Amino acid sequence: MNIQRLIVIIVSLVFLTLWSALAGSAESDDYQIGPGDVLKISIYDHPDLMTVARVDNDGYILLPLAERVRVGGLTTSSASRTIAAELGADYIVNPQVSVFVEEFRSKKVFIIGEVVRPGLYELSGPTTLLELVSKAGGLTRGAGHNATIRRTGANGSTGEKHIEVNIAELLQSGSETVNLLLMDGDSITIPKTAVIYVTGQVNRPSALPVEPDTTVIKAITMAGGFTPLASQGKIKIIRKINGVEQILEKVPLHEKLMPEDVMVIPESFF
Repeated sequence: MNIQRLIVIIVSLVFLTLWSALAGSAESDDYQIGPGDVLKISIYDHPDLMTVARVDNDGYILLPLAERVRVGGLTTSSASRTIAAELGADYIVNPQVSVFVEEFRSKKVFIIGEVVRPGLYELSGPTTLLELVSKAGGLTRGAGHNATIRRTGANGSTGEKHIEVNIAELLQSGSETVNLLLMDGDSITIPKTAVIYVTGQVNRPSALPVEPDTTVIKAITMAGGFTPLASQGKIKIIRKINGVEQILEKVPLHEKLMPEDVMVIPESFF
């Protein structure tokens, strides 16, 4: 084998490796292909087979040789492998296929709750939860700790899936584990923050945000601490249980609080 031929082989192998990597790392790789998307399909060394096709309502595209191929619900890298398998079965030896989304279908998602502009949004192209919150004008001051994404028929299933996302983690890190890519039909709810009410002999009686680990002593600290007149051993909590208002007497300082609790610190008369 002469040197020139060896160089050609090496260059070809490098090119094929890069081509495969690019096909698998497209910007929209996490995006799930759906009806209405327009795809550009290229097969290395077969320019005559380059195709631009729109995904039909059943998730199929029409291709030369392979005819109908189902790509709905797949990512671009998965679609590349599926098309390669179809072509490789009968027509082309080891086809190197790349799939790019040229036009994204209009994706509809609904966001309600504590955002500035709640409502229905049409999104073109891959959109994350954080991007949607931004489109909706951002969070209000009353936004709670978690957002819920309600997703129907995820990954071909027939049921409904509920995904909880921590708002603080979403805003601070933007990690893809919480900054999820939205799917067509997603419904996002951002509730108000849960609060408790502290009244009586504290320095700053007020409504305070409550977390799962908020205790009586923590709430008192957040409310500025006891006044000199506070009867610290006679703290009361007014709590609704199954819609019925109940009064808990002489509550210990380590007692955990629940949303909408009203904590009363009475005055000491001794």
